[in-house]
Formats: sequence, structure tokens, C-alpha cells
Amino acid sequence: MLKTMQPVLVSPAWAETAAARMVQLTEASRAGGELPAGCYRLGEVNGTRRPYEVDQGVAVVSVAGLLVPKLGYIGSSWVTGYDGLRFQLAHAFADPDVRAVCLDIDSGGGIAQGCFDLVDWIVATKKAAGKPVGAICSEEAYSAAYAIACAADSIAVPRTGGVGSIGVWLMHWDYSRMLEEAGLKPTIIQSGAHKTDGHPYAALPEAVRADWQGQVDALRQLFAETVARARGIDVAAVLATEARCFEGPVGTAEAVRLRLADAVLPPDQAFAALVDHVRENQ
Repeated sequence: MLKTMQPVLVSPAWAETAAARMVQLTEASRAGGELPAGCYRLGEVNGTRRPYEVDQGVAVVSVAGLLVPKLGYIGSSWVTGYDGLRFQLAHAFADPDVRAVCLDIDSGGGIAQGCFDLVDWIVATKKAAGKPVGAICSEEAYSAAYAIACAADSIAVPRTGGVGSIGVWLMHWDYSRMLEEAGLKPTIIQSGAHKTDGHPYAALPEAVRADWQGQVDALRQLFAETVARARGIDVAAVLATEARCFEGPVGTAEAVRLRLADAVLPPDQAFAALVDHVRENQ
């Protein structure tokens, strides 16, 4: 499979934005490139700088924008790396001044690679640390972002926000007609029957389509199992959502009914509830 053709865990409404942000990410990540304002590399964190804010004993970790496996820095409002989230949470779980963690989520999702391993790591590590984790949507937690939210002990979503999109998709582009009209005809020379599976210079062969569909279906099953295990609900119930985005007053109420979320609350009230929970259990 060509590396440009990767399954993604992102809501369709975010797809165009995600593509644009990938271009920004490429520019920002160039060797020696200047990072966006307010961001710093993971290696710059030292004993005097926490990689998160602490408010009333709660570490606030942002999960924002496009989610990618490896970014190398934190602090951006338009892209978040799974590596940065693991880095921040590891520090928070070990920080004696932190009694709980808030995942402040506003994301339509991102790349599948690394997402479910991160979720499993958060679930195991928070248990070992004995610190509660609350996921607060401000406003959305879709697809990969929702998977991460499920690693928390509770999920709160505002009435105008949304959760869900528990599915996977992959897109293939066929440029053959465009190239033909431009008078161009590519010639591919390869060794290995599957070396160029999914190249964009011809229609997608049915055998490759079937292979990719199988991969996407397997990832969706893994996604559903991850959500079901974390939320304590049946896998069949998760699959039955058919990757729906539960949004707005009606959708968020339905998400709570299906146990995909725990409460419909504005972010400030959800955070206050998390602080109260910490104080009551000191």
C-alpha cells in the first residue's frame, strides 16, 4: 500500500480542514523550521516547566485539531501528536501536585496509527497512578478524538458540541482521466505485485479495493472494541451507531442515553464537577 493512502479516524466534516492542516504541519516540521507561537519541543521541557497548566490540582491537557502519531512538540491549537499527549500525561500522572487530569478536547480526529495504543496506555497508566481523568469536550470529540476521550473516567459534552463518529475511512484518488486530458501517460515499472497498490494514475482495481475494505473493517472493529471496553458497553451497540456523529441538543442527549457520554454540560461546569470530585475524594 502506498503510504499516502492511510486509514483515518476523522469525521467527514473535518476532512478538508485536516488536509489543509497536514500541509501546515509539513511546513512547520521542516528541519530548523520555526514552531507556531506558543509551542515548544518535547525536549525543551525541564524541571521548571510543566508541559501543561495546573488549575486547582487538575492538570489540563489539550487534545486539539488534527491528531497525528508523531509531532515532536506541544502547544498547538490546530494539531496534536499522540507522542505529545503521552509525554504530557506521563508527567501529570507522576506529578505530586496533580490530583486529577482534564482532557480538554476539541478535535474531529486524525490518523489511526498509534491511536488505540495510546488509549490502552492511558487506561492502564491512570489506574496505576490512581488519578481520575475527565474528558471535557469543548466542543467536539469525533473519531480518534472520541477514542481518546473514552480513556477517561467520564465524558462531558456541551449541548452544541458532539461525540462519536466511531468508524474508519480511506480515500483513493484516480487522476487517470485528468492526465489523459492533459496529454500525459505515466509508465510504472515495479518489482513486487503489490508495490504500487492504490497508485493514483489508474482506477482502483477491485482486488485492491477489497483488500483495503478488509483493512478498514478490521480497524473499525478494533475501534468499537476499544470504545466498548473503555465505556463498559457492548461492542454490538457501538457498531450499531454506524459511525454517526451525535451532535447538537438531540444528538448529545442520545449519546448519553447510549452511554457514549456521561453528561451534557458546558465546559466550565464540567471542569467544576471534576474539581469537586477531586476534593470529595482527597
